[in-house]
Amino acid sequence: MIQIHGALDLVFWILAVGVFALSGWALIHAVKTPARAFAVTGKQSKNLWLVILGLAALFGFAAAVGYLNTLSIFTIASVIASGIYLADVRPAVREIGKGGNQGPYGPW
Repeated sequence: MIQIHGALDLVFWILAVGVFALSGWALIHAVKTPARAFAVTGKQSKNLWLVILGLAALFGFAAAVGYLNTLSIFTIASVIASGIYLADVRPAVREIGKGGNQGPYGPW
């Protein structure tokens, strides 16, 4: 039984580190993106996303070091917030500032 619990602990720790990496990646992208891109695309403001993703990274870090349970509501909310940013906001703000000569399949 002890070996099974040790393996499960390892799996949940790997998941917690993944949550921290996901939220950290989203936070770093939000920091590097200009505030104008958020306003032009009609998404929430950059400051709001920085607060949301900062809290997500904090909760992800707390889960990775064992302070929070991996399946806590805060860790799950971190995954959801980071996923929304990376799936919806990041593609929209990434297109701003690329310039002209963009066709439907890339630059030409």
